[in-house]
Amino acid sequence: MKDYFDNMDVIEKNLKYFTTNHEEVYKAYERYGKLVHESGPLDQKICWLIKIALSTASQYPFALRTHILKALKSGCSKEEIEHAIMLVAPTAGFPKTMEGILILRKVMEEVG
Repeated sequence: MKDYFDNMDVIEKNLKYFTTNHEEVYKAYERYGKLVHESGPLDQKICWLIKIALSTASQYPFALRTHILKALKSGCSKEEIEHAIMLVAPTAGFPKTMEGILILRKVMEEVG
């Protein structure tokens, strides 16, 4: 996990590379994601909590970090986010949940 946080610059530079060199593909990907996120009957908070649980279960730390930040911005509380992460344990495993909690704690430190 420490390596992940140490490599944030590398991850962000890689995203910048992709968006610069494959701008149309990335724009299409973003449009698709926005359409799916906004077109259904679920409210924004529920959508972000689902994405948090999926990112935790899939062990995608950068996606989880991004989804936590967006969930906070949409009005989710730390407790709601933590609950979504904890729901992962019975299905996908306790270690994945613990990693998700670690990322949540780190993000909360960053945002104050």
